[in-house]
Amino acid sequence: MAVRRASPVRTCVGCRRRAPATVLLRVVAVADPAGLRLVPDPLRRLPGRGAHVHRDSACVALARKRRAFARALRISSASGVDDTLVTEHVREHAANGTADGMDRPDPARTN
Repeated sequence: MAVRRASPVRTCVGCRRRAPATVLLRVVAVADPAGLRLVPDPLRRLPGRGAHVHRDSACVALARKRRAFARALRISSASGVDDTLVTEHVREHAANGTADGMDRPDPARTN
């Protein structure tokens, strides 16, 4: 008999709802010469502390308004954080219809 493992549950920093980690987008802060930049981590492999957000522009906007990314990532200066990459990633997934949180190849495309 196979034992089924429970999926980890995380909280969206935007809307504060709990969801399986596979549905949420993990975001990490990466230092660059201009300051800190928020980078989407859809495969959940980048090192460091991560914050999770739904792949919804409303959740990203709410997290930005509440300064939730800085708080969740323990960044002292929220003014120097660039979230452009996260916003573009969410917008791209909404346009492609893959906002369900799963980064998987399109089965209709065979390359």
